[in-house]
Amino acid sequence: MVDDPVATAAQHEQELAALELIEHRTVTAAYRTVAETWLGRAKASPAMRERFDEAFAEVMFSAAIWSSNQDKLRPKVSCITRLAHPVDGRRIPGSRWGIDNPDSVYRVIPISGDERYEIHGRVGDHRMTENYFTLWDAHMGTVDVLNGRTMQVDSDGSFTITVDAGPADGRPNHVQSTNQAHEFYIRDVLLDWGRDDPNYFEVQRLGGPAVTPARTLDEQAEATAAMMEYFANFTGKLSHGVYKMPPNHFNLAWSADKVGAMRNQVYVMGRFELAPDEAFVVDLSDGGAEYFTVPLSNIWGTTLDIVDRTGSLNKAQSVANEDGSYTYVISPTDPGVANWIDSDGLREGILTLRMAEFGAAGPREDLGARGRVVKLDRLDSELPCLPRVTAEQRKAELAERRSAYLRRLPEGTA
Repeated sequence: MVDDPVATAAQHEQELAALELIEHRTVTAAYRTVAETWLGRAKASPAMRERFDEAFAEVMFSAAIWSSNQDKLRPKVSCITRLAHPVDGRRIPGSRWGIDNPDSVYRVIPISGDERYEIHGRVGDHRMTENYFTLWDAHMGTVDVLNGRTMQVDSDGSFTITVDAGPADGRPNHVQSTNQAHEFYIRDVLLDWGRDDPNYFEVQRLGGPAVTPARTLDEQAEATAAMMEYFANFTGKLSHGVYKMPPNHFNLAWSADKVGAMRNQVYVMGRFELAPDEAFVVDLSDGGAEYFTVPLSNIWGTTLDIVDRTGSLNKAQSVANEDGSYTYVISPTDPGVANWIDSDGLREGILTLRMAEFGAAGPREDLGARGRVVKLDRLDSELPCLPRVTAEQRKAELAERRSAYLRRLPEGTA
């Protein structure tokens, strides 16, 4: 097992292969068709249209990476939703899509309910607050879940997860599959970017040789084109649902375990729409959640600049109010206060607040979030208790943020 849990040799091999795949004639044709269809449906503002090309390239490259690891007889571990980075002198595009969580390292493994697998891995020195191995069906519905935070780990940090259709029968870390099983979707959530360690792991299918051949390049290209269309439709529907809501309003609801949402996680979704002299202020009470994050996204499903700007903030990156609540200021320009979420020049966008890890008793009754529009020249009077941040302090904050993020992107940004 390699030293870095994310930037593995196998990951780089998949990324370089995906670069070749997106040049296939079937994929390039789908690229044009999907782009035209998505743009035609989206009714994007000029500001959002300007973000399309870059975001679209990421969504489509994610489809190439993900679709190339669908062989349940030859499973690999694929890390998705990475930022652009170099490998062997070539630029690997970003692969964010579907309103990703900037705190998460997402990985996928194809699974068949007719097969037996073992996932061998090792936790880092600093285990994460939130980590789940979710076995999905083909529609992103949950078949079974293993909590990585509480799974059994040996004294050296190593672990083995067994996956098959049989019951556990005393086996620790067992995930029971069914004929509906399709793939693992694994979330390693880093609350403290500079401290928390993603898991190391690799997968092995047990049993005899594969009975069917691997896909040909042409077959793989067809699968990639189909997933490109699916990703665009999925994100388009998600954004359309958010934009049907009134601006500057939140919808607090329990998440189910469908369409990719985490079981027992609370989502607060909404959108902001600001005049040039306005900021969007979010008041949050986390209800006792050990983890929450407040990220911004464009309508194309990719988060904003999360390395060199504060396009998201989580609980560990935020300054609490005296009563334990939190206040955030969303604006395209630096308001000079703590808990500024930088909208990267946008005066509109999507906010998908996530809260998790409430404990056995669930969230407290004070769980909630509300948004309000505040004139920029009234921030001092409206938010007198929010600490002020100087330009030098902001510069240091961003330098620390970049350094912490690159722990999971050791290749560097590109």
